[in-house]
Amino acid sequence: MIAPTWHHGGVGSSGEAASPDFTPDQTRSDSEPPRSTVATLADRWDIRPDHTWLRGQRPEHTVRFDEDGSVNIYGYPEAVKVLTNPQIFSNDVGRLFLDEGVDLDEKVQEGSLLQSDPPAHGKLRKLVSRAFTPKTIADLEPRIVALTRELLDQAGDQGTLELVGALTYPLPVIVICELLGVPASDRDLFKKWVDRMEQSASALLDDEVDDENVDVAAANRYVPEMHEYLAAQVAERRRNPKDDLLTSLVQAEVDGDRLTDAQVLNFANELLVVGHATTSALLGNLVLCLDAYPETAARVRADRSLVPGAVEESLRFLSPVAAIYRATTKEFELDGHHVDADRLVRVWVGAANRDPRQFTDPETFDPARDPNPHIGFSHGIHFCLGAPLARLESIIALNMLLDRYPELSIDPADPPTFMALPDAIGVATLPLRTG
Repeated sequence: MIAPTWHHGGVGSSGEAASPDFTPDQTRSDSEPPRSTVATLADRWDIRPDHTWLRGQRPEHTVRFDEDGSVNIYGYPEAVKVLTNPQIFSNDVGRLFLDEGVDLDEKVQEGSLLQSDPPAHGKLRKLVSRAFTPKTIADLEPRIVALTRELLDQAGDQGTLELVGALTYPLPVIVICELLGVPASDRDLFKKWVDRMEQSASALLDDEVDDENVDVAAANRYVPEMHEYLAAQVAERRRNPKDDLLTSLVQAEVDGDRLTDAQVLNFANELLVVGHATTSALLGNLVLCLDAYPETAARVRADRSLVPGAVEESLRFLSPVAAIYRATTKEFELDGHHVDADRLVRVWVGAANRDPRQFTDPETFDPARDPNPHIGFSHGIHFCLGAPLARLESIIALNMLLDRYPELSIDPADPPTFMALPDAIGVATLPLRTG
């Protein structure tokens, strides 16, 4: 799932996006192969201009050290080392960016899987995993199919479809709300709260916004109204258990320990906000990739066994998570450079997923790629717990879109728009021609 984005990740002190030194790619001889279709698409839609690896360019160095002491990781093996070494690279990045004067309720952070480290993380993960099981996800398939059909029926068939509003936004929100046990009548409340948190996160990352007007707590996926709502739901589950995820979280037990109310609430918050954003971005990016490669799209349409591979390849090729962040816990040496404790480390997921040392022909979108060890869902102990749900929704949605519409293509006259968050790559709107 998309990592927390409230902190000041991905931009430098000047407000400009962090950008590596790249080997020249502007002057090519006629014998050199043309830039990939998606590279052209990245230019056409102005997708993350600072992420030049989307345009077929490789970083000159796999690790880069900024003047402020922060570290940028662009290589795949280097990224894996960072993501599998929590003793040095901590997930508790927030402490680097919260001003000393910020009064942030400690319960906002309590039990957060996204910002916890071992040994607390392992215990939390075991507790949550007892409730968020593979069977729980698999049992959702019939309902996801029905919801997808219902949403597309509502959108109608006018020869065009705005995919985000019609499907990629509402589907994951509804699925997660139903999974938690939130009444259908209250879904609109969650949409409002999620929108507020994403807007706050975007504002916090905008250097032109007055810091005094930024709601740090909201940007940290915490809205008081949602917290109060979920707290009431948790209290109700303790009194009257139901067949839903909130009840399972309340009842989950490992070695005699159970989740506190704050821990249950924080996991529910993360699942709602981060989970829905990841799935929405994944679905949109998948369609972008297929539109960029029409011959590949035709293969996938004709051979549905390629659909799961297309989902995985889109996670590698156009990774929804632009960067994963860590904070160093102690001094150490990296690539011949001294790194101090309490330094920010940016793992540029999209660049690592294009590393030719790991992926053959990395600039080609190939649904048949096998193996495909991308880090689109992170790696190591923080591998996305909701990845199976995001994959299931994406596979169901793509199959149904292909079944229903003879064409899925972007109209150049009505281009997509993209999320403002610098830590994410995903469409905010995606108008499509469908027939």
